[in-house]
Amino acid sequence: QVQLVESGGGLVQAGGSLRLSCAASGLTFGGYAMGWFRQAPGKEREIVAAISRLSGRTFYGDSVKGRFAISRDNAKNTAYLQMNSLKPEDTAVYYCAGRVSTDLWTYYLVPSEYSDWGQGAQVTVSS
Repeated sequence: QVQLVESGGGLVQAGGSLRLSCAASGLTFGGYAMGWFRQAPGKEREIVAAISRLSGRTFYGDSVKGRFAISRDNAKNTAYLQMNSLKPEDTAVYYCAGRVSTDLWTYYLVPSEYSDWGQGAQVTVSS
């Protein structure tokens, strides 16, 4: 059974940093492309960042470029989202997502392309 478990969310002041972790089990992590999405109240789920099976290709949403960094450690079966210079508009539930990828370099940007999801981690940025 595939499980993705997020941790590292919380309350932080504007300008601060948080690092989210996504621990994976029940899968061959190196065969998975990973992504981070977020959903604020009343809004659709949106892509934050995505990473290919190998760490060579990454994608960032326009609103987080230059502030957030996605990474993965295939030896630890864990994906990360480092969030710096946080803003109140970054407040949302953040979800880790994964899917099998036959290609080493492809990342995925649409929620429907992912088969496995974590339970979500609340990130709240106060002004």
